[in-house]
Amino acid sequence: MKRVVSGAAGLAAAGLGWGHFEAGWVKLETVDCPLAGLPEELAGLRVAHLSDFHLGMPSRGAQAVERAVEWVAARQPDLTLISGDLLSRRSGEPRLRELLERLPRCYAVLGNHDFGTSRDPFADSRPVSDLGSARLLLDESAIVELRGRRIQIVGVNPRSYRRGQAQPARLVDSEAELRILLCHFPNVIDRLPPGAFHLVLAGHLHAGQITLPLPGKRIPLAHPRWQYLHGLYERGGTVMHVSAGLGTTFVPFRFLARPEATELVLVTSV
Repeated sequence: MKRVVSGAAGLAAAGLGWGHFEAGWVKLETVDCPLAGLPEELAGLRVAHLSDFHLGMPSRGAQAVERAVEWVAARQPDLTLISGDLLSRRSGEPRLRELLERLPRCYAVLGNHDFGTSRDPFADSRPVSDLGSARLLLDESAIVELRGRRIQIVGVNPRSYRRGQAQPARLVDSEAELRILLCHFPNVIDRLPPGAFHLVLAGHLHAGQITLPLPGKRIPLAHPRWQYLHGLYERGGTVMHVSAGLGTTFVPFRFLARPEATELVLVTSV
């Protein structure tokens, strides 16, 4: 019995050690993102997608955020887009602004943790409102001209989304040749009219953060019922990228769900 208990304790310690390590073992990845009807001038456009910083929490996730920002700043993409949950504690706010200063052409939305609308009892209900050089989009849009083409970025307010009041399709600029939606919650794609947006960027789920390995698949313990967990999806002519994010929530560990920063390279789909 002692051997069994000792073995179980050793296994648990090893699991915790790995989870602690993985929380800071950030994956920096460039991914081709095929979009239907992409203008030739925008082929090869590089969009950095970051999500779920959760700054202010003691975690190796903060190191993952630092490394990701360093990587994006060095690559100088055409756009940097952040899909929410910037803070878990207000103590991380000064560092957040410092990091955002380094990101080129940066736009962001907030997530549920930024408003304290989560199961975290220590979350602050006062949202961060000043992102410094980054532009915050809350049920509003911005127009950017790149390579002579008009690009629209629409951001969803997580509060109005949770109340069922957000209607990002109403903000669509039909003259924009590339329309991008930023929303913290991936299931937004099922609420959009076909063709409203070319690209949706979301986060929230941390690729499960703690996942259980089974033959041929992984089961996310925190979000087992969510349909869109991580990676690229296509629905009704719209492509969505769901980021695994960079930080952690509730426990400072990740297991088989590495933090990531992604540079999406836009290509014309065949």
